[in-house]
Amino acid sequence: MFDEWSALADRVAAHAQNYLDGLTRLASGEGGDAILPMLLVEVSQVSLAGAQLGAAQDVILQGNFEPATGPDPDLDGVRTALATRLGEVDDYAEVFDPYKDTVVTPYRLSDDLAAVAADLVHGLGHYRAGRPLEALWWWQFSYFNTWGNHAGAAMRALQALVAHTRLDVVEESTIA
Repeated sequence: MFDEWSALADRVAAHAQNYLDGLTRLASGEGGDAILPMLLVEVSQVSLAGAQLGAAQDVILQGNFEPATGPDPDLDGVRTALATRLGEVDDYAEVFDPYKDTVVTPYRLSDDLAAVAADLVHGLGHYRAGRPLEALWWWQFSYFNTWGNHAGAAMRALQALVAHTRLDVVEESTIA
């Protein structure tokens, strides 16, 4: 079973690092006007890792104890840079839990994207310390509790924005 867990940890760690690298590059200005579709790709790819965690059996830590990883990096600069780049499309509305809530809640894409990053980077701390089972436990636990919801909400918002840019075309006037 350890080999299966180790392989899953390797896959999720790769997705997590790719997401963090992509998010950082996009926050710094790479991608230009293509930031929305590129963010959609980043969130979609890391959501694949989340789906794999959701499909896996529950990861249970021996002694039900998570060792400390040390302080997580401050991602506020990335969040702030994303908010600036996203501008007026940063704010959107979402239903937090479609089975329990009926209230529409205001969200920010920059907050969602940074929340996903924060949970992923915490798990990477375990992974890099040679504790793949702890990393998997954290990624799975936080996927169900926080980053899965934030990634899903961000993906819906980003998909809607990308769709609007492609489908909401102004009719061309005809020359007579």
